[in-house]
Amino acid sequence: MAERAPRAPRAPTTGSGSAKGAGSGRPRRASLRSRITVAAVLAVALTLGVFTLVFALVQQAVLADAPRQAASADVDRAVSALAFGSTPDVAVAGEADGALVVVTDASGRVLASGGDDDLVGLAASIASSDSGDRVSLDDDEFVVERQDVGVESTATPTPTASASIATPTPAASEGDDDDSDDDSGDDFSPSEEATSVPRDVVSTEYGVVAARSLDEASAASSASLVTLGIAIPVALLVLGVTTWLVVGRALRPVESMRRQVDSVTAQSLSRRLPDPGGGDEIARLARTLNGMLDRLDASATAQRRFVGDASHELKTPLATIRQHAEVALLHPGSIDGAALAGTVLGEEARLTALVQGLLVLARADEGALGVTRRPVDLDDLVVAETARLRGLARPDGHAPLAVDATAVGPARVDGDEGLLGQVVRNLVANAARHAEGRVAVALAERDGGVELTVDDDGAGVAEADRERVFDRFVRLDEARAREAGGSGLGLAIVREIVRVHGGAVSVGASPLGGARFVVTLPAGRA
Repeated sequence: MAERAPRAPRAPTTGSGSAKGAGSGRPRRASLRSRITVAAVLAVALTLGVFTLVFALVQQAVLADAPRQAASADVDRAVSALAFGSTPDVAVAGEADGALVVVTDASGRVLASGGDDDLVGLAASIASSDSGDRVSLDDDEFVVERQDVGVESTATPTPTASASIATPTPAASEGDDDDSDDDSGDDFSPSEEATSVPRDVVSTEYGVVAARSLDEASAASSASLVTLGIAIPVALLVLGVTTWLVVGRALRPVESMRRQVDSVTAQSLSRRLPDPGGGDEIARLARTLNGMLDRLDASATAQRRFVGDASHELKTPLATIRQHAEVALLHPGSIDGAALAGTVLGEEARLTALVQGLLVLARADEGALGVTRRPVDLDDLVVAETARLRGLARPDGHAPLAVDATAVGPARVDGDEGLLGQVVRNLVANAARHAEGRVAVALAERDGGVELTVDDDGAGVAEADRERVFDRFVRLDEARAREAGGSGLGLAIVREIVRVHGGAVSVGASPLGGARFVVTLPAGRA
């Protein structure tokens, strides 16, 4: 088999040449301060850009409308003059800067032009333009308005020969005095014959074209755009600097909190952040972090206490076993095998119960206390446990306990039968451990739930200790609890199991004179 060629060594990559962080393996992101500043500047820049575009279009339309209106007025004025009989030269008379008025005939020939002297010579350039057109005259842009109009005029008639012959003479007038009255109807009136001659009506077609310069409008629009072009970058610069400073000032307390929290270790969990006061986000963040540190401190304290108590509890039975084993080895005749075996088995049972309790609590802390929910007849568990309790002999020659289970009624819950059985067993065992002679157990369904009550006639639990009694490794009567084999975990296990089943447990005063433990659970399906 051919040998594989050795792989070339990989060139080391430097930290500066990689876009990823050395520790996290993720691309480095800009700071929150930078991102907020850039986002604010980009958003405002986009908004101002759209505004400038719309403003330029609207302003251009508005400014261009004024020259167009002026050109239209020039056309109307020239048309009115022509309609009243003025000649084209008179109709376009007048001077105006940036204006040009042209009158053409029907064929488009320029008849007259007026306006700006510098533009009169360019009249032919706009003679054929239509309204709305834009033309370039003398390197400037002009807007054009046009109107075609027909003007009617009456021609003066030429006198005829018959009219001159019919004029009467004075002699004839005198010779005919006698017949004037008789021939009055045949008299001839020269004026009547003259006015009766028809006159010719002439219609002339004119084209009136006016142009106005857009130079002022363009200059105003350019000035506005230049102003905006200078103002917008300055505004964005001011916005960027302001946002950078404001965000930096707002995040300064957050950075201070970050440094303080970063310096907190397992040995300094008692440290707290200063509360800035008020109700803003920074104050709420400080209070939230302090609450988190409180919980971490309490958890760490409970964990240390738990480890210490567990070590102490484990050390006691181990020490007892070791002591009896050493005595048996050093003095074989001082202790018999049965006594040694009984001691070892008793301590082993205590160790087993302790380890099982620790496992249950550890799973509960991790949220891994598995609950297989199914209908459970809780009254069967209670009856079985009270029957077992009646058969147990009490230590030190005490009389057997009187166990009252007459108040146990039918009750069904949805839950884990094994865990619920442990709840009943721990409560009954706790009552038996502290009772003087009587234990009473009651079970009933009420108000959509199930209530389990365990009473004893012992010393009871002081009101100040009624919450602490459910903590781990808490024993109100240390000597008595150790003699009875209690580890201080039973009630803590009861509380955790009841909690995962959606219930609650409490302790109060019992009518028997001792303690009353009450467990409430949701009722199961019928």
